[in-house]
Amino acid sequence: MSQCRFNSYHFKNGKQAQNRVVVPPMASKTADENGFVTDLSRQHYQRLAEVKAGIVFVEYSFIHTSGKGEANQMGVNDDRQILGLATLATIIQSKGSLAGLQLVHVGGKTTTEITGSDLMGPSAIVVPVKDRPLETPVAMTKEQIQQWIEWFVQAAHRAHKAGFDFIELHAAHGYGINQWLSPITNQRQDEYGLNIQGRSRLLFDIVKQIKIERPSLLVAVRLPAQDHCDGGLEVHEMSWVVKELENLGVDLIDVSSGIGGWRRQDGRSTEGYLVSDAAVLKQSTSLPVIGVGGIETGQFIDQIICENKVDFAAVGRAILKGPSEWAQAQMSR
Repeated sequence: MSQCRFNSYHFKNGKQAQNRVVVPPMASKTADENGFVTDLSRQHYQRLAEVKAGIVFVEYSFIHTSGKGEANQMGVNDDRQILGLATLATIIQSKGSLAGLQLVHVGGKTTTEITGSDLMGPSAIVVPVKDRPLETPVAMTKEQIQQWIEWFVQAAHRAHKAGFDFIELHAAHGYGINQWLSPITNQRQDEYGLNIQGRSRLLFDIVKQIKIERPSLLVAVRLPAQDHCDGGLEVHEMSWVVKELENLGVDLIDVSSGIGGWRRQDGRSTEGYLVSDAAVLKQSTSLPVIGVGGIETGQFIDQIICENKVDFAAVGRAILKGPSEWAQAQMSR
């Protein structure tokens, strides 16, 4: 089998990923209490950069304090954070990797203690998570919807000013945009609800505005192919969403899990346990697609890329254990 993991990939704006390995966004909890980059953050990404992956994503970063999910989470809600974020982009790019920054509003998947304000969601419905009960969010007004769009656009501006090649909109793992997409948490009866066309409107509006204002910035969207929850998002709905995102100029689709969160679902123990979801969405688009889910070995990456199931493979926990060691074992020709 060919060593497909070493193939480069050229994006339409001329930027090139040097290989098909992606270091996905993984929360490091190294930021300070206000979301600013610290020395620990720089050390963390210096380690991850040693992989010399095609793309390295900086962890989920809140676009506004109302969308903060945990203490010491990275932030991209303040112009003063740009300088620190720029050091992370530079560290990643110094190894030849493209640098991405994931943007998130966690919506109702947080606590009022963390946000200091009411939780925000499409409907006043508690976000279902396995490990703890959450508070009920307040259904957002049309004015608040416009605020979200503006917050995401401003965060994209900051990422661009910091020198990142990519921004990634986090629409998976049960966070804010996923809550809008899912019929479990979005039961609105207006143009932002009712069906998949309405439930995806907020995501589309954010993408449209970023593409208008920052046309040279590569945009990835992390989304589920399905929620893996009864009554949740279904594959045929997300296949339609992906086609629309391609029409709107999105550059990369990153397929992960849905409303139930990022943790491995019961019964999915194999390497690449979400690759089948990515492969289904890949059939609906000509965009490059990232596959995820417990991927560990170069041999498996070669297999799924050579078989055209995905275009990139994200390796998270296996790299986090020892970036240099993983690179030596799996990225040596």
